[in-house]
Amino acid sequence: MFTGIVEERGAVREIAPTRLAVACRTVSSDAAIGDSIAVNGVCLTVVERSDDHLAFDVSAETLARTGLSRLNPGSPVNLERPLTLSSRLGGHLVQGHVDGVGEVAGIERGSDGGAWVTIGAPEGIARYLVEKGSVCVDGVSLTVAATNGSTFGVALIPHTLEVTTLGTAEVGDPVNLEVDVIAKYVEALLPADGGRG
Repeated sequence: MFTGIVEERGAVREIAPTRLAVACRTVSSDAAIGDSIAVNGVCLTVVERSDDHLAFDVSAETLARTGLSRLNPGSPVNLERPLTLSSRLGGHLVQGHVDGVGEVAGIERGSDGGAWVTIGAPEGIARYLVEKGSVCVDGVSLTVAATNGSTFGVALIPHTLEVTTLGTAEVGDPVNLEVDVIAKYVEALLPADGGRG
């Protein structure tokens, strides 16, 4: 379980068909083999570590369902260690289970150093996005500021742009999306007829 509060922006050291190695220092400082780490919002298991890198085995299923396959050596990645019972929950509950890959549809830079980013969501995800609700974009916990059909907007402050990969995002870039798990559970508990029968 994660919070969507990025601890470090790492860089891809190597990406092979089944292995991803990431250069990092903060997140690797206390990581152990078998630990979970969120990489661009994808929960991966540490299989190799040193003081300056972590490596993960990546399955074909994970590559097919996330944007990890589009990474190259040198690509920046958002990293977060898992939540502990004594951690502050600064973002929202994030599982690291990507629901789909969206696409940056627009970026409007503000005079205050922030930005308004519009993201296109894949089919089936938009119904979980509500104004003022939570969404995880490439591992970053964000508030949905607006929705319009299959797109949604988020307002990014300068700090978020500086410390996450969203600061270098461009129109057309793929982004991993995880919707609020509570919305999915509520939907699953409702009768198929919406409670009308």
